[in-house]
Amino acid sequence: MLLKNKGQIGPRFLVYLIGLLVMSLGIVLLIVADIGATPWDVLHVGLYYQLGLTIGSWSIIVGIFILAAAALISKEFPQAGAFLNMILIGLFIDAYLLLPFMQTPNGLAGKMAMFGFGIVVYCYGMGLYISAQFGAGPRDSLMIALTEKTGWKVRNVRALMEMAVLTVGWQLGGPVFWGTIVLSLAVGPIVGSSLPQCQALTDRFLAKLKERDVYGNQKLKEKDRGAS
Repeated sequence: MLLKNKGQIGPRFLVYLIGLLVMSLGIVLLIVADIGATPWDVLHVGLYYQLGLTIGSWSIIVGIFILAAAALISKEFPQAGAFLNMILIGLFIDAYLLLPFMQTPNGLAGKMAMFGFGIVVYCYGMGLYISAQFGAGPRDSLMIALTEKTGWKVRNVRALMEMAVLTVGWQLGGPVFWGTIVLSLAVGPIVGSSLPQCQALTDRFLAKLKERDVYGNQKLKEKDRGAS
């Protein structure tokens, strides 16, 4: 069941943060596996190859432009969660890439194993951060704004966005391989399973905390009244 409670800021932020950490790890595993990355990361890596800085820095910079475009289209200021999403993912990507053991495997079997694990980690991280209900990230904000502006279906808007980004990233030298096609086909179905699972897990976690708080407050009131 999807909780609509906008309270419990601390616990929801913890889930949100864990989700971003997990999703960023998935992004890095896909990049390091070197057999294809998500369309947006193809762009980030291509910009890194051509202009320097870091992959995480380009994730943040591109996110700024995306949020600006979404704000212009929707005529609404982006939610705080979108800025937080943009900054934290960029920082986490760079932090993971600095780990000494984060290296591309030598053989194809190792690359495929890292790639497959990366897809699952990426999708479940996405499910976790969305389940915290702290707002959409920059790319999802632009997708929503374009969907509302054009009246097109979400899947069509998303597909056109990712095709455009993939084309630009490929021209910049980003990692477009057969894994990119696998990602395009696999992410949707996996997220379709991971999102309800993560939402149910988060809902149970928040419900347990609320139940404990209510019980604790009740016991405290009974103690204040002198009840044993």
